Amino acid sequence: MTTVTTGKDTKGADTAEFTAPRAEELAELLVGRSRPPRPGALSASMTFGWRAMLKIKHVPEQLFDVTAFPIMMVLMYTYLFGGALAGSVSSYVQFLLPGILVMSVVMITMYTGISVNTDIEKGVFDRFRTLPIWRPAPMVGYLLGDVVRYLIASAVMLTVGVVIGYRPAGGFPGVLLGIALLMVFSFAFSWIWTMFGLLLRSEKSVMGVSMMVIFPLTFLSNVFVDPKTMPGWLQAFVNNNPVTHVASAVRELMAGGWPGVDIAWSLGWSALFVLVFGWVTMRLYNRK
Repeated sequence: MTTVTTGKDTKGADTAEFTAPRAEELAELLVGRSRPPRPGALSASMTFGWRAMLKIKHVPEQLFDVTAFPIMMVLMYTYLFGGALAGSVSSYVQFLLPGILVMSVVMITMYTGISVNTDIEKGVFDRFRTLPIWRPAPMVGYLLGDVVRYLIASAVMLTVGVVIGYRPAGGFPGVLLGIALLMVFSFAFSWIWTMFGLLLRSEKSVMGVSMMVIFPLTFLSNVFVDPKTMPGWLQAFVNNNPVTHVASAVRELMAGGWPGVDIAWSLGWSALFVLVFGWVTMRLYNRK
């Protein structure tokens, strides 16, 4: 401690004696005897995931794409193609619903890249880089927050499907396994859009490029029809499309089967997306 004693002031009065703490002691008083531990990777990621959820709380219009959009997709394609392709809506919805579920959730993933690009334009990521946290935590947090949105979309679509006649033969366990596999794939697939969010300069650019990637992958798949009816050259693409593997796996799981090959392909694609696009995303993030 540093003691300061003053003499008389200009009017001859005695001034008070006071004790001033040194800088080290003042810092100790402010922050305690030890620094708080650095947050772990999971803790930091969950914090940023909660931040993504709070953004939805303050801007509830963001839930439009996981509520109204899935309902519209289920009803439109079921009643549009049901009679022509399967003879009845009730027959076609058994085939369509798992596929349209995969398609809708995969399409929703592109909004991750738009959110990343928006935060970059606002300068938010410059603040994140100064924090003593696990480096990928902001990106992982975005994706964890979006998984909640994917779950909401899945619940909405399954509810609508059951109302119009969908009956999963696999029961609740089959539905749960199908949704879990879809969440794993969607989390991994979203790393593509984080890369575009960092690479492109505006959210309109991210939207445009994302649509160019998503539309061929989702529509040139087995979501709507069996690939056996397609030309051979198109079957070659459809049968090796990651969306086809996921849709087949989810469809069979909900029907009570165990499609080991399609599950392996789906998990393999997921690992590839995380390894490749996750690495590219972090390279861009560190250099942005």
